[in-house]
Amino acid sequence: MIFGILLICYAYIFPRWADPNQNSRLDLVVAVVDQGTLCIDDYVGNTVDYAEFEGHYYSDKAPGAAFLGIPVYAALKGVLSLPVMDRLMDYLSNNQALAATLREGGTGLLEDKVRFAIGQVAAAFVAATIPTALAGMFLYRILGEWGLGRGARVLLTLTYGLATPAFAYANAFYGHQLAAACLFIAFCLVFVKRGTGIGTGRLLAVGFLLGYAVITEYPAALIAGILFLYTLYRLHDRRRIAWVMGAGIPPILLMAAYNFAIFHTPLPVGYSHSELWAEQHHTGFMSLTWPHWSAAWGITFGLFRGLFVLSPVLLLAVPGFVAWWRTREWRIEWVVAMTSVLAFFLFNASSIMWWGGFAVGPRYLLPMLPFMILPIACFVRRWGTQGWAKLLVGVLGAWSLVAVWGLTLAGQHFPTEEHRFPLLEYAWPAWQQGNIARNVGMLLHLPGIVSLLPLAVVIVAWVGALFWLSIRGAPRQTESVQERATQNG
Repeated sequence: MIFGILLICYAYIFPRWADPNQNSRLDLVVAVVDQGTLCIDDYVGNTVDYAEFEGHYYSDKAPGAAFLGIPVYAALKGVLSLPVMDRLMDYLSNNQALAATLREGGTGLLEDKVRFAIGQVAAAFVAATIPTALAGMFLYRILGEWGLGRGARVLLTLTYGLATPAFAYANAFYGHQLAAACLFIAFCLVFVKRGTGIGTGRLLAVGFLLGYAVITEYPAALIAGILFLYTLYRLHDRRRIAWVMGAGIPPILLMAAYNFAIFHTPLPVGYSHSELWAEQHHTGFMSLTWPHWSAAWGITFGLFRGLFVLSPVLLLAVPGFVAWWRTREWRIEWVVAMTSVLAFFLFNASSIMWWGGFAVGPRYLLPMLPFMILPIACFVRRWGTQGWAKLLVGVLGAWSLVAVWGLTLAGQHFPTEEHRFPLLEYAWPAWQQGNIARNVGMLLHLPGIVSLLPLAVVIVAWVGALFWLSIRGAPRQTESVQERATQNG
């Protein structure tokens, strides 16, 4: 049920068309499948995120998401060449709801653009939507070990999936959510009951997930290193860490081979050859210097990209960490969560490009967000029955949901750098004009805000069923938690 509601909410909204960041990855996918080459010379005109090397153009992004997109697009290519595409083009060309979202004076719905867009939807579904929904499933399961009842677990899982910036990128062909899912699922696989061994299969999965997270978003190495040490700590026989290391090597070798084929070095140097952002990428170490106060404020409480302005419910992680520490439970997991959050915060605050261009919130922080839900769970467990805490969670959660959905669904691109307060300067005018992101409802000829009605009906029914099951199973869940606590002493 959790997986289903998240999957529906994410997939209902189509990835942003003409997004340079997504296009950079998709250009690589199309070039490999259609031309058998890694260079994107024939497609570079649709993106500004490219590297120039020895007279050719390449994607300057970490290749993990694109690697997943290649088999997806290859399988889809046969379908795109079928006569059904002609009928689809006729249908789309007469669809006024979609036509209203196109740029005035543009080329319209050209067949090659439609094929490209379909490939983008499919690649994003596999590389972002499914992984994020799976992360939600694992989050729900691990919150049960925290001693929360079903209702609270459902609420917190949906809070992460639908009321944080994770929602905005859960159906976008970026690498953030894929990396976040790989890291958090790896953590969950290691987090088992005390006294229970970690099987070889889990260790292999953990190693592969950590390695793939790194080749998807290079900064993910910060949390991957923390999780590697956490895995080593949890092993009774430390020699078994070799399984983790062995499973993490193939993704790294794949990335090294990719870089060597392009840049003649196994190192990830794509950004050093970025033609349009040379000054920024050559400042410090790949745009990283040291933490700046302006960046630290900007990614937390700034109106421009502030995480706690867009999703203030995450502020509850602060008292949650305190409550968690005072319980004296899961101390090593406290260290893992705290250091993961701090590492990514300091990383983003050290970047001279901390705002991330066109974005919903501070997108570079996405891999740390699941680890912020764990202390919030401790906050709910400690104070959740008190009236003031319920009111606080309700108010902050409602604001987060409205702000995240309001900004994510507004317009046909993510807020630009010109909008210093995107919620008021970008989202509010877009909603007033009925300028809503392209979605499944528009395929049914439903225009603007009306196109969201089918999704609203499904959400109400599905969430209602979730909480009905939660309430129905609450007594059994409470008893189960008490029994586990007794068994664990």
